[in-house]
Amino acid sequence: MKAWLRQHRFAVADALARMRNKPGSFLFNVLVVAIALALPFSGLTMLENFRPVSDQLSVEPEISIFMAMDTPRDRATALAQDIRRILQDSKSAARLEFIPRENALSALKDKTGLSEALTTLGTNPLPDGYVLKLADFHSAADAARIDMLAVQLKGLPGVEYVQVDSSWVKRLAALMHVLRLALSLLAVTLGLVVIGVVFNTIRLQVMTQSEEIEISRLVGATDAFIYRPFYYSGALLGLCAGGLALAAVALALQPLNGAIADFARLYASEFRLAPLGAVEALLLLILSATLGLSGAVLSVQRHLTRLA
Repeated sequence: MKAWLRQHRFAVADALARMRNKPGSFLFNVLVVAIALALPFSGLTMLENFRPVSDQLSVEPEISIFMAMDTPRDRATALAQDIRRILQDSKSAARLEFIPRENALSALKDKTGLSEALTTLGTNPLPDGYVLKLADFHSAADAARIDMLAVQLKGLPGVEYVQVDSSWVKRLAALMHVLRLALSLLAVTLGLVVIGVVFNTIRLQVMTQSEEIEISRLVGATDAFIYRPFYYSGALLGLCAGGLALAAVALALQPLNGAIADFARLYASEFRLAPLGAVEALLLLILSATLGLSGAVLSVQRHLTRLA
């Protein structure tokens, strides 16, 4: 175990020594990889910030149930039992509220400013109704389930019309899905770019140290001993680039938040973009190091085997 740790400690020291010997080249490669990583990192940051907002927008959508005008009040109020039964059968959580036609007319007068016009009608043109405020409704699949629920409610006796406000949630869910898919494709593409940059960097190191590698083999060094410093060089390159990309994204949020704050005030909101949390940042750093390691492994396996 001590020998294994000693070998890895030597490999890390060797990788760091190579970075110190050519700091300009290393920093340039870190910058190139960081630029490639910054795009998916910034996209992920945006999605993580907008996801709670989209969840809040999709909380408690409503189904409005309008009774026929000739439905007696007692029959209208008794319909609540049938509505609760349908909700229970569909395993849907909802709050049910009965809206008498008198209350509906009063609310319409208060909200629209058409009090005088409605008074001239002489009679109340609004029917009794129910409002269902639904919970656990955050996706297009949930919207489809609510549409099926609306069809069942429409079939109840005395129900004239059922209105569902799920179409906008479907659009929102579809948009978020498209953004996630686009971000995934971008991440895969730029991940390949990162691997390519590290691949080329390690290839140049192998070429410049070919004589040293030959001498090491002549004195009995194993392939694992020779390969290991290159692996650490690739992983450290990816790790440093990932850290630089995260820092760049966090700094870019500051001026962006200034512009967003002015826009959010128009809607009485205090929305701000926040950098990724510690767990997410750690996972991205591990991913960056893994991409660097992958590029190093591919390069070493391709070029050092030719020198064997």
